[in-house]
Amino acid sequence: MTDAVQRSQDAWLERVAMAESAIPLIGRLYRERNVIPHVHGRKIINRSAIEVLRAHRWARRVSDGELDVAHSLLALQVADELRLQGVSLDLGRLLDGAPDDVSGLEAYVRDALGALPSWEHQEPTDVVLYGFGRIGRLLARILVGHAGNGLGLRLRAIVVRSGGEHDLEKRANLLRRDSVHGPFEGTIQIDHEAQTILANGTLIQVIHSDDPATVDYEAHGIRDAIVVDNTGRWRDEAGLSLHLQAKGVARVLLTAPGKSPLKNVVYGINQDMIAADDRIVTAASCTTNAITPVLKVLHDAYGVEHGHVETVHSYTNDQNLIDNFHKGDRRGRSAALNMVLTETGAAKAVAKALPELEGRLTGNAIRVPTPDVSMAILNLTLDEAVERDQVNELLRRASLKGRLRTQIDFVDSPEVVSTDFVGNNRAGIVDGLATIASGRHLVVYVWYDNEYGYSSQVVRVLEHMAEQMQAARVEVTREPVGGVAAEAAIG
Repeated sequence: MTDAVQRSQDAWLERVAMAESAIPLIGRLYRERNVIPHVHGRKIINRSAIEVLRAHRWARRVSDGELDVAHSLLALQVADELRLQGVSLDLGRLLDGAPDDVSGLEAYVRDALGALPSWEHQEPTDVVLYGFGRIGRLLARILVGHAGNGLGLRLRAIVVRSGGEHDLEKRANLLRRDSVHGPFEGTIQIDHEAQTILANGTLIQVIHSDDPATVDYEAHGIRDAIVVDNTGRWRDEAGLSLHLQAKGVARVLLTAPGKSPLKNVVYGINQDMIAADDRIVTAASCTTNAITPVLKVLHDAYGVEHGHVETVHSYTNDQNLIDNFHKGDRRGRSAALNMVLTETGAAKAVAKALPELEGRLTGNAIRVPTPDVSMAILNLTLDEAVERDQVNELLRRASLKGRLRTQIDFVDSPEVVSTDFVGNNRAGIVDGLATIASGRHLVVYVWYDNEYGYSSQVVRVLEHMAEQMQAARVEVTREPVGGVAAEAAIG
């Protein structure tokens, strides 16, 4: 073996060893003190040493070069020593511009982390999933994965219609295995007598009910809960208000577009419109969440005169597997065999989050025979002429350093296809190589995982609602809370 080969191998093994040393620190910070370490949005909780190194390698897209895992290890050690509490800790942002020498680096990190307030007085917010379909089960996976020490969002129950004798096993097995998103990362146990599912230490009560108004959540120790309705059965205020009649419910979040006067929220765009006294909020649709952040960036930079949104969307449970009667036009034809032209309200719904685009967008959808990941094609006429590279650089920067970086991702690989985006937690991913610009005419292609990306957006809205509730509790007790400030400073 040549010296160069040996040096490369030794350097790699040394980095692997440092990543392995970081993993217990990452786990302890997350488990015991609700600190969420990540690298420019790429979470490194419950990851292997190789996955941690991949996140550090990815940082070169944002900063001048690859993030040094030795620097991250030191930062994690300082965070552990300072007993940091309740923050989203972005190691990439924290260490960007930090000195290279060990003493200077340690002083730099101590100053940055020592200035952060801690969220020691946070109380958990109970969450109930009303419905346990595609979105409900992904929300459960995300909430269980975010459970940490149980001081944030706490999944307490799911409410479903009774499915018969083996209902509990079937619900647990659908959570355990997923044909699109793979196996559940962890362990799942069921208790027939108590009617519970235990997932990675999160005890989930399974409640059977056909009427949301009659469920007594307090009987299960659930109080001031946020109920996430992912059934799609109710879209208006009257129907969703049924949840508020149940004992133990404080607020309701709908995982679908809601009818006026309900507020349709796209996290990253208009979550600040949620008032503390809003008891029912809706999270709009997956397509609206995917395109609105990109449209916001483009409109702010160049102005959108008008445009058309064409969605190439994976089939959903609303369609038939084989031809059969359906109340909707064309949706009765086999989803597995056809491209199905149908309507979408996503283009018009954008205006509920971005009122400045009212009346400027039209839209259609084509359902295609894939189980997950969709694409929105934004065909826009702008107020000014643009160049392709100019637009791509704008969107690339927005995905890396802008305030919408948790909503927008950017890719410029010539080989990516839809399955490459399964599990992507951004609302939408711009395909830079597909961008077309000709004068004021612009076409932008946006991929999105219409299941997982949307579910991630729903959880972000949930977290915002929970922060409001926590702030109200703190105001009553007059205790300081620093979680939101810490998130803004480092996360």
